[in-house]
Amino acid sequence: MSRNPLINALAASAYVSLVALGIMHVPEKQPMLAALGPLIFLSVFVFSAGLIGYLFCMHPLLFALRGEQRAGIVLFLKTLGFFALITLVLVAAYAALL
Repeated sequence: MSRNPLINALAASAYVSLVALGIMHVPEKQPMLAALGPLIFLSVFVFSAGLIGYLFCMHPLLFALRGEQRAGIVLFLKTLGFFALITLVLVAAYAALL
């Protein structure tokens, strides 16, 4: 998506937040949803894996294919670090609300 690891991490966090909001608003005990639940879960899971893989790995792989392995590894680790930092901030904010 971007060569900026912070933008990639923010995009991943935004996507995770949207999925979580969607899950929170699914009505409980709907017979049709109960039957489709596993299908929907697996579809969202596979899509999520592909999207997060794209956000985290596309540019690092492009760097590696051009022979710039170190730059690819640094970009991947920075993106992962920013995502971990965002996650820690959200967990700390949630813990402070308890």
